[in-house]
Amino acid sequence: MLRLLLLLAFLVGGALWMGYAHVQSLFSKPLEFPEGQYALDVLPGSSFSAVTRQFERDDLFPYPRLLAFYGRYFGYSRNLKAGEYAISSGSTMFDVLEILKSGAVVYHQLTLLEGQTFKVFRQQLLDTRNLRHDITELSDDDIMKKLGAEGMHPEGQFYPDTYFFQKNDSDFDMLQRAYRRLQGVLQEEWDNRVKEEQAGTLESLPYKTPYDALIMASIIEKETGQPRERPEIAAVFVQRLKKRMRLQTDPTVIYGLGERYQGNITKRHLREKTPYNTYRINGLPPTPIASAGQAAINAALHPTASTALYFVAKGDGSHKFSKTLKEHQKAVRQYQWKRKANYRSAPASPLK
Repeated sequence: MLRLLLLLAFLVGGALWMGYAHVQSLFSKPLEFPEGQYALDVLPGSSFSAVTRQFERDDLFPYPRLLAFYGRYFGYSRNLKAGEYAISSGSTMFDVLEILKSGAVVYHQLTLLEGQTFKVFRQQLLDTRNLRHDITELSDDDIMKKLGAEGMHPEGQFYPDTYFFQKNDSDFDMLQRAYRRLQGVLQEEWDNRVKEEQAGTLESLPYKTPYDALIMASIIEKETGQPRERPEIAAVFVQRLKKRMRLQTDPTVIYGLGERYQGNITKRHLREKTPYNTYRINGLPPTPIASAGQAAINAALHPTASTALYFVAKGDGSHKFSKTLKEHQKAVRQYQWKRKANYRSAPASPLK
């Protein structure tokens, strides 16, 4: 009987060892994929067993029940994070389990650039792969209402930055993140300016609300060729507002023309009275004309202590700043002699 029991124990032990060795062999076998990588999508609410069945369907691992049991026993099935996982050729099933346990999902990125319009942002979201498109049928007004900003114009309300997202995140979620970020940055910059004014270190600016500063920041963003010039460009526009001079900045005219702008501003365009034609209207346009980054917002709220009223492009991305109209006209002749006769960059005299 003792020999029988020993033999039985030996056989059972041998079978267990062989089974363990076989499992180790299965789990240690390098995985190969035709394209060098396998994309695993774990949908929200998916169970670990559902993932193992997906492995079987995709010929990744032929024993889903074994894998499900192993995952439950060793804790791999707990806290399974939804998302997209990238598995490279040469990985083993042990590696796959560790990737799932770590929740190392793939993140994609989307960069919204400074100086772009909301229309461009919408098209960019539509063209972005791996995003779920929920705003396709929504109007601009619908989007703002859904953001809790009903009645607000969408232009300039979304912070330009690089945003990371997971596969099947929605385009509306991206806009919501950009909207909240803009509101936070703008309010912080505005509050800092208010504190500086209250401390008596800075003079007041010709803005009534943070939105006014955002409008100015969008103009600065469109006028700036070299980042270091933002505060100086801001100073020119602030001085014009204080002296009740029209801003007379081409980017606002272009924005007001919309799709009618074909790359060249004419005298007729400058005479046309649109809400955005700062050659015809006093003060700021009614809304921003593009997205503005933090540097432009900061410049709008912290212009340099300059008394320059004019600037003209020098052709290398920088500008020549002038205090008087005479100096400005000389700079125009120096740097813009190749421009057409209808070129115009100097603002009119102070309003009567």
